[in-house]
Amino acid sequence: MTQNDLASVWHGVLADLREPDLIWQLAAIGVCLLLAKLGQGMLRGRPVVAGSPWELGQGWLKRIAFPLLALLLVWLARNVAQPWMHVNLFSLALPLLSSLAIIRLVFYVLRYSFLGATWLAQFERVFSFMVWGVVALHITGLLPEVIAVLESVSFRAGKQQLTLWHMLQGIAAVLITVLAALWLSSAIEARLNAAVGLDSNLRAVLARVSKAMLVLLAVLIGLPMVGIDLTTLSVFGGALGVGLGFGLQKIASNYVSGFILLLDNSIRIGNVISVGNDRGEVTRITTRYTVLKSGTGVESLVPNELLVGSVVQNESYSDPRVRIALQVQVSYDSDLERAMAIMVAAATAQARVLPAPAPGVLLMNFADSGINLELGFWVADPEKGTGQLRSDINLAIWREFRQSGIAIPFPQREIRILKEAGND
Repeated sequence: MTQNDLASVWHGVLADLREPDLIWQLAAIGVCLLLAKLGQGMLRGRPVVAGSPWELGQGWLKRIAFPLLALLLVWLARNVAQPWMHVNLFSLALPLLSSLAIIRLVFYVLRYSFLGATWLAQFERVFSFMVWGVVALHITGLLPEVIAVLESVSFRAGKQQLTLWHMLQGIAAVLITVLAALWLSSAIEARLNAAVGLDSNLRAVLARVSKAMLVLLAVLIGLPMVGIDLTTLSVFGGALGVGLGFGLQKIASNYVSGFILLLDNSIRIGNVISVGNDRGEVTRITTRYTVLKSGTGVESLVPNELLVGSVVQNESYSDPRVRIALQVQVSYDSDLERAMAIMVAAATAQARVLPAPAPGVLLMNFADSGINLELGFWVADPEKGTGQLRSDINLAIWREFRQSGIAIPFPQREIRILKEAGND
């Protein structure tokens, strides 16, 4: 529909406000919207196959089912009613429903590609306002005047003359091609996730590399589509690249380190690692940082560069079993064999303690206040933490020591007062 056609439709709608046909048009459009809503409900009742490569397509079809069905029904109703009444309101509803379908489709793809992004809600309002604003200008016939104003503002980029209108067209073209790239990358990621026998880290690497390559290809395709020569941006790109090379050196290092971690499988999701003062279970590996969740629930974001360039203790790298040591001190007059047996029995009684290697007690040293013993035992689930397990074993040892008369000494000091020479 051309600009002149929309302008005539707008004036026709204003003229129909005084005609009885307007009521019939409103009623017919209302019926079309109701039928579209019912059709959307039927379509949403069908389950989406999770992990399917067509999951994204099934989801967006449900997302824009209402505006698409309403668009089809209103178009059919306009053709049927055109011989008997004015159809200006029908013609006005068509671009509005088309805009609603575009908005819903764009943001469904964005939400699918950027899961958990908090900025999407605000951006959706801004984008919707812009789309409805363009539609309103198009319907009222003011859009050509706005375009003329944008074309009057120009500047040079190298040897090419650019205008604000060219820039907006370039942004729109890049947005469309990037959305298509994100859609395709999401389908590729779904296919990778459904692949049996493929390593999880390799899936993440392939998904992220494919997404980055597709987005870059989309930008390279989108700008020339509106006549923007990419060679004119080479000077700015070179200067920007030098600035980013110095200013974003750490970030680039973290991204490269992230790909190294994902490829060499040295750290995997579910591993319990310690790096510096941080210890926890690896819950997420991104291209910039790795998330460690400690036993207290605190999540630490560790830069990937630190994981690649420093010593990392991985408690479940090749074998999930780890040895835990408890230090206990008993007095010198205690029965050591009985104390050791109690400590072994307290560890063996715990379900998480492995029977092999069996728990054992070592006599470490003879201290000032007592004899230091070390209880060592093995567990196969360090990701569950050891705080509660240590507490249960210590409590059982303390109870048995009290019943057996084994004392846990505390520091004692003996003070002797000597008489000075010559004093009685």
